[in-house]
Amino acid sequence: MSKASYTIPAEETRRELEVLKSRFIATLAPALSNEEARAFIKRIRDEFPEASHHVPAYIIGGGNNFSEYCSDDGEPQGTAGRPTLTVLRGSGLGDAALVITRYFGGTLLGTGGLVKAYTEAAQLVINAARRAQKVEVHTVLLAIPYNLLERIRLIAPRHNGEILDEEFAADITLSLRFPIDSLDGFQRDLQELSAGKLQAEIIETGEMLVAISPG
Repeated sequence: MSKASYTIPAEETRRELEVLKSRFIATLAPALSNEEARAFIKRIRDEFPEASHHVPAYIIGGGNNFSEYCSDDGEPQGTAGRPTLTVLRGSGLGDAALVITRYFGGTLLGTGGLVKAYTEAAQLVINAARRAQKVEVHTVLLAIPYNLLERIRLIAPRHNGEILDEEFAADITLSLRFPIDSLDGFQRDLQELSAGKLQAEIIETGEMLVAISPG
């Protein structure tokens, strides 16, 4: 099971809102560090160099252990960065960076209008985003005879496993990846299949993102 008690964006997502001819382009992305968040903000600024404002908000970490940041980027104080961060915080997402890019449409929105627009733009992209969770995984190596390959290809997915590589020589050497909690079940099936002769060898432990199905 993941150590993280929060979800993060599965991928970069973008939505757009227009209010009195001002365009609000909201872009949300995973960011696993302050450096990643800052690089993402810079990339959005570079993508829309003619925009009036690029309002950033990000949360690094999640649950009870996180840091956060926001800026109004020239909008009236408290009308942009804080509402954006408030929506991001309320979403339950962690390791997430959000930039709302504004092209001014010629009509002043007022402080209340700005808060509403930035809040709605943030909600729009967060509601559209797929979510993922960080899961601890083992990468394993397994040498098998040729006659067991198709069986292993069927068994691995039953335990949330993924075959990363297959090397064919005298035997077949497989590289596979499993969530830590799922590996023991695969090893038991492997023992049963091979009459106790086969066991996968753990070569690496790390984390990966696993998308969470909506609902």
